[in-house]
Amino acid sequence: MLREISITEIEAVKIGHAQNIEQATGCTVILCERGAPAGVDVRGGGPASRESALLNPLAANDGVHAILLSGGSAFGLDAAGGVMRYLAERNIGFPVGDIVVPIVCEACIFDLQLVADAHPDQEMAYEACKNAEKNMPAQGNVGAGTGATVGKLLGSAGMMNSGLGIYAAAVGDLKMGAVVAVNALGDVYDYQTNRKLAGLYDPGTGSFLDSEETMYAMQEQLALQAHANTTIGAVITNAAFTKTQLTKIAGMAHNGYARSIRPVHTTADGDTIYAVSAGEVQADINVAGTLAARVISEAVKRAVLEAGPAYGLKCAGKLDE
Repeated sequence: MLREISITEIEAVKIGHAQNIEQATGCTVILCERGAPAGVDVRGGGPASRESALLNPLAANDGVHAILLSGGSAFGLDAAGGVMRYLAERNIGFPVGDIVVPIVCEACIFDLQLVADAHPDQEMAYEACKNAEKNMPAQGNVGAGTGATVGKLLGSAGMMNSGLGIYAAAVGDLKMGAVVAVNALGDVYDYQTNRKLAGLYDPGTGSFLDSEETMYAMQEQLALQAHANTTIGAVITNAAFTKTQLTKIAGMAHNGYARSIRPVHTTADGDTIYAVSAGEVQADINVAGTLAARVISEAVKRAVLEAGPAYGLKCAGKLDE
């Protein structure tokens, strides 16, 4: 039977955030100091990512030491250097002669619509690593979700505040957790009830607009703002899977995005999910992939429900205020 657990119950990983609230950006790091097999599936048309090619099943790499989820779009990719410095100082990485090279993968959201010249840097990412030592990750307006927004089909006028969500569950000995920064072009729905939680909002009427129906109605004149969104996340399991298997699990996990975000995987999004194996439990890949989609959906839901009002934007939890 499925039961909720704390994501910190998945051993061998640590999660930490750092953010600049005034600049509306931040980053979240998932440390795998022992090294962990990982896969990735990128479905959005406008990703900003680092070291993704290493996760191709044909590449020789068999483990990563950290996954960084960041704001700042392509500017934020430089933040991974701070994670590398943190790990190298502790002699954590892939051995090459007399040195070690930490393997750090990264994906970024586009949060520049709030503060155009603000983005995470190496010092912020280093701070996130230090905070990961406590392994007490928060949700909402933190880390990579600090400047996240949703419902941007018509630009900034109708968008709402979003954030970062975390959820983990177990089935028998199998544990699966998700960390997701929800920064979507589309609307976010409760995957269990189909109730809209956040998205395109008309402040004049105080009601939601439907992004999907609006897209259809505007199809002749619609011009999406390229690459200005992106929902990024990772699923972490205590099961033993290879990089090839994790690539499949990451793909199945995208079903969680599809259940919760509409539209999703557009050319204006860079939707990405990593999958990380941090244990030795034996599990069926289909069970693990199905559970990965479930925890992703719940993490997406929590990302918008845990976010508070910020930067003059409405949020799902306080629409009436």
